Amino acid sequence: MRVVIQRSKESSVSVESEVIGVIPHGLVLLVGLTHDDTQEDLEYCARKIANMRIFSDEDGHMNLSIQQTGGEILSISQFTLYGNTSKGNRPSFINAAKPEIAADMYHTFNDLLRDQGLTVATGKFGAMMDVNIINDGPVTILLDSKNR
Repeated sequence: MRVVIQRSKESSVSVESEVIGVIPHGLVLLVGLTHDDTQEDLEYCARKIANMRIFSDEDGHMNLSIQQTGGEILSISQFTLYGNTSKGNRPSFINAAKPEIAADMYHTFNDLLRDQGLTVATGKFGAMMDVNIINDGPVTILLDSKNR
């Protein structure tokens, strides 16, 4: 499982020009799943994201978690995180989980974040989405459950 974590001042996601998810501030998560991800990968990433200290304290140091700042999460499914560009110029997405498996895992992951006490808005799995992110910092971190 790979998650691109972006600290955000505000963000939204639209499908067919309709806003379906919005957060005032917090984290935007671009979530990619692969065929061998397990419940353990989902739990690891949810726990890590909930506790990751990437928000500034009163001294300007990254010492606070999203839970401590009252931020929210916008979670976007992103199979292209498993794009392989090692051969040719067109990415291969063979390493991305099949949609019917990835959809359930993506929803479970979002529920695990909610179980951590977080407010989670989402995009629409499998849809073409317009994602608007006002990056805060910018702070962007890649989390890979296979690289602990």
